[in-house]
Amino acid sequence: MKKRIITRRDFLKVAALTPLAGAVPFSVYSNQAKVTKKEILKSRVVLIRDKDALMASGSPNQEIIQKMLDEAVTTLLGGNDPVACWKTLIKPNDIVGIKSNVWSYIPTTKEVEQAIWRRVRDAGVPENNIGIDDRGVRRNPVFQNATALINARPARTHHWSGMGSCIKNYITFVPRPSAHHGNSCADLAKIWTDYNLKDKTKLNILVMLTPLFHGIGPHHYSQKYVWDYKGLIVGTDPVAVDATGLRVLEAKRREFFGEERGLQPPAKHILLADTRHHLGTSDPEKIELIKLGWEESRLI
Repeated sequence: MKKRIITRRDFLKVAALTPLAGAVPFSVYSNQAKVTKKEILKSRVVLIRDKDALMASGSPNQEIIQKMLDEAVTTLLGGNDPVACWKTLIKPNDIVGIKSNVWSYIPTTKEVEQAIWRRVRDAGVPENNIGIDDRGVRRNPVFQNATALINARPARTHHWSGMGSCIKNYITFVPRPSAHHGNSCADLAKIWTDYNLKDKTKLNILVMLTPLFHGIGPHHYSQKYVWDYKGLIVGTDPVAVDATGLRVLEAKRREFFGEERGLQPPAKHILLADTRHHLGTSDPEKIELIKLGWEESRLI
């Protein structure tokens, strides 16, 4: 039987009956508490794409990026007003760190950072209580005192972990990141609990505007292995977000190479974040994937 895809129209029919039904803490998904066999909770993830997300120059279109983020968040949380939805994630008295990624070839992008920053401000957080950082988070006063985190990074293949993921984006919170490179970065999820990051993280955004789907070596980059996917993957469960992004990369690799060619090394940290560290859900059957926008070459 062909698996039914949940469309935005289907989703909004349910959301209309239960406003902000999706605005539940991530711990509800990970704890899987008190559910019957017919009521198995799923981690909700939104994959949104827009054919105009990139301008002719290749730079992200700020207006479109804001629109994509707003639609993803309202769909994720079952609301209509982006600001109202952000207010369920962030409170005015929060100190908010926006964890970015500055890898020079494919960064989070200032457009994505500013789209997040704008909505955090709209939620009532003063400017001086908002920080955007990557490699300096351990020295940044906002991150040192943060009560809420928004996690945003680009998807790409990675020499040590198989895939640069939302889970891996927090490696700069540790004093010596290289200490976590062993065994294909298998236990990256442990950082989330060891450094009190799990409950603080309100939203995870895997930037899929121009993903890198193949690489060789620690600093490899080739335009040959980048494509304009023009997407964002958004969710409260970082494991479900990353698992969905991994499926896209794997599908692109099959399409490009004409055969099944697994990542080297495999992105085992995503599966182990679920099965060993219980950070979230990696099983596609337990992920409620909502697909919005541009459908061409969506791959999953």
